[in-house]
Amino acid sequence: MGSLKIKKSKFGTLSDGFRIHIYTVSNGRMSFSATDFGCTLTSIMLPKKNGLHTDILLGYSTLDGFIGDNACFGALIGRFANRISNGCFTMDKKYELDKNDCGRNCLHGGYDRWEKKVWDSKKIKNKNGIGIEFTRFSPDGEQGFPGNAFVRAAYTLNEKNELTLDYKLTTDRPTPVSLTNHAYFNLKGTDSGTVKDHEFMLACSKYLEVDDTCVPTGKILETKNSPVYDFTQTKTIGRDIDETSGGYDTPYIIDGADGSLKTFAVLKELSEGKTMTVSTTLPAVQFYTANHIDGCAGKNGRIYHRHDAVCVETECYPDAPNHPEFPNVIAAPEKPYRAVTVYKFGF
Repeated sequence: MGSLKIKKSKFGTLSDGFRIHIYTVSNGRMSFSATDFGCTLTSIMLPKKNGLHTDILLGYSTLDGFIGDNACFGALIGRFANRISNGCFTMDKKYELDKNDCGRNCLHGGYDRWEKKVWDSKKIKNKNGIGIEFTRFSPDGEQGFPGNAFVRAAYTLNEKNELTLDYKLTTDRPTPVSLTNHAYFNLKGTDSGTVKDHEFMLACSKYLEVDDTCVPTGKILETKNSPVYDFTQTKTIGRDIDETSGGYDTPYIIDGADGSLKTFAVLKELSEGKTMTVSTTLPAVQFYTANHIDGCAGKNGRIYHRHDAVCVETECYPDAPNHPEFPNVIAAPEKPYRAVTVYKFGF
């Protein structure tokens, strides 16, 4: 790990005077940065052919940008990523959540989001490289979910250009859990416009049918019967995007998912030859083409537009607490939640 280095710096100060930090982790060829505000990935720097580096993550240049953000740029999402229909679910009783999506559903935990919390943080070194361990306590009833929960997220980089996101949650009561990171990727760089020309492959032969609010109906569809949504063979993101309702916002089922680390996605851009290969232990992924960021003022004041990035959000099935036929998402004292996702970069 001789070329692996990590630097901790001040990122800004909250209105209550609390100091926020940013960490930058480098292996000498690429680097990533993350902040303890929201356990948020703020940048990933990859080398260009001209010897310079380019940032491939959309987001903001300052802490104030992330404080005011509603697009979840680079944020850790919990306690339950994606949507829960009608803002409720039933276990031992009915639990009511925020209806912050279309006035009907709970999205990404509701209004009291983890991305707006300050996390404890420290530098770490482990088998996955070096990086940062973020932790926080989520009390019983936070966001409407049952159970006191202790959450740990470790972000690390190694010599193989692998960025590993390793999540663990323990709880004293049964509670639904699905964690993800909402990074927006553009392999050409954050000032390069659309990702429609990126090539994409998903080892997902099935996806979940959703209603007009992107909530699963419970029906599982075959991608071979829906060519617009079939990425089992590499194609450009833009080839069929105009046949969708404004872009992709689609939950896919990962082929062969069994809890082990599976490689399931490859994103490529041809001008510089950059690639991103994604592996996960999770059973599903939300493929999202940044359909709702039009007009957002991002890094260095750049105005982002629809389809300027792609999100590859590894997760449990959306709305799983309301679908007993979906894979179980209930963590319990005897069954902690654990998930790993790895983004490997080529350049």
